[in-house]
Amino acid sequence: MTELEVELMVLGAGSGGVRAARLAAQRGARVAVAESGPTGGTCVNVGCIPKKLYSYAAHFADSFHEAPGFGWPATRPMLDWSVLKARRAAEIHRLNGIYDGVLSGAGAQLLQGRARLTGPNSVEVVAKDGSSGWRVTARHILVATGGHATRPDFPGADLAVLSDDMFDLPVFPRRLVVIGGGYIASEMASIFHGLGAVVHQVVRHTALLRGFDTDTAAFLAQEMQKKGVQLKFGRQPLAIARDGEDLKVQLDDGTLLLADTVLLATGRGPNTRGLGLTEAGVALSPTGAVQVDGAGQSSLASVHAVGDVTDGPQLTPVALAQAGVVVDRLFGQGERRFDASLIPTAVFTHPNVGTVGLAEAAARAHGRPLRIFRSDFRPLKHTLSGSSERCMVKLVVDAATDRVLGLHMVGADAGEIVQGFAVAMGMGATKAQFDATLGIHPTMAEELVTMRMPVSEG
Repeated sequence: MTELEVELMVLGAGSGGVRAARLAAQRGARVAVAESGPTGGTCVNVGCIPKKLYSYAAHFADSFHEAPGFGWPATRPMLDWSVLKARRAAEIHRLNGIYDGVLSGAGAQLLQGRARLTGPNSVEVVAKDGSSGWRVTARHILVATGGHATRPDFPGADLAVLSDDMFDLPVFPRRLVVIGGGYIASEMASIFHGLGAVVHQVVRHTALLRGFDTDTAAFLAQEMQKKGVQLKFGRQPLAIARDGEDLKVQLDDGTLLLADTVLLATGRGPNTRGLGLTEAGVALSPTGAVQVDGAGQSSLASVHAVGDVTDGPQLTPVALAQAGVVVDRLFGQGERRFDASLIPTAVFTHPNVGTVGLAEAAARAHGRPLRIFRSDFRPLKHTLSGSSERCMVKLVVDAATDRVLGLHMVGADAGEIVQGFAVAMGMGATKAQFDATLGIHPTMAEELVTMRMPVSEG
């Protein structure tokens, strides 16, 4: 094995790992990165990027349907699943090359193999082919190995696929059953319905997107159902069985669903197994995640962690921000901070969800009086398109300080709209400042600065 000595050894070349490696190398540190798969991690390979590409593809179906209302009579084309998959794969391959280039350009060394801690300051990396490897001595070790989709334990669960599999299914599923009610489940249900599948989504809870604002989640469910996604709330699968070409999904209320593909999207777990963390003295949470403080420090002084391998929010921008904090603490002035109280996020359902700040229930839990502003309306586009899709916007305002605590939107391009408002909220924007801002007319976003009458107070 080759002997290496570095200042920072990074385990995982996903978003957080690559960001940390680049920033540290640019500050003059000797950096090595171990990765057993393609660079880019979950986000690039089986997460954010392919999901958004498939969401774009699914929206074309709506555009074809709506075009006659704008004077473009046309027959609806058929999806060529093989072309979509090939185009996605080519783009992901291009991005893998960019991530490789980011590391090499910064001067970080990429070790393609499986890593394992052999001590507080030592890592062994076995090359992919198993014939060679590296023994690395590191002043600091950063665990950024991400997470993985988990499979619940019930009869026939092995007949279902996980979210990683959905982008490259051999045959497009004309009948899809999605188990789960979170981000991934709701996005996949929307996307595959848009691409042409008949979709049933089975949700254990009584609403989608647990932890989101309840009005927002309820409005999304209403819009998804209008589009044709068949939501089944308060239900769980008991078993999956194969019957010829069909998969039979038995629910706990006696319902039997037939499917070509069943997706299990019920949660994700941290990639810590086999890394030698506990043997080295790193404390893990009951879920197996690396326990860290607000600056990414684990229980072992030499080991740090960022991203989905911790118990924090599983979002790419969070991992990027955490990586910046860790590198600044280790190789800078230690002044950089990550504020987890205002994390903007989008859910690429149809329609999209965008949100930043507190949900109404979370704001009320603080015991302060609130003013709630909410509006739903038919976007201008759909006055001619013929679509019944509606948009909802909502503001949660602290009645005592007038500060906007939460902003929520369901509608086309909600993520694009909310991103800008997140800047204002991070600066402590008040409702009065929203009111004083001129709207851009006609847009959906202007509704966020034109609502004057609260729907509830107190």
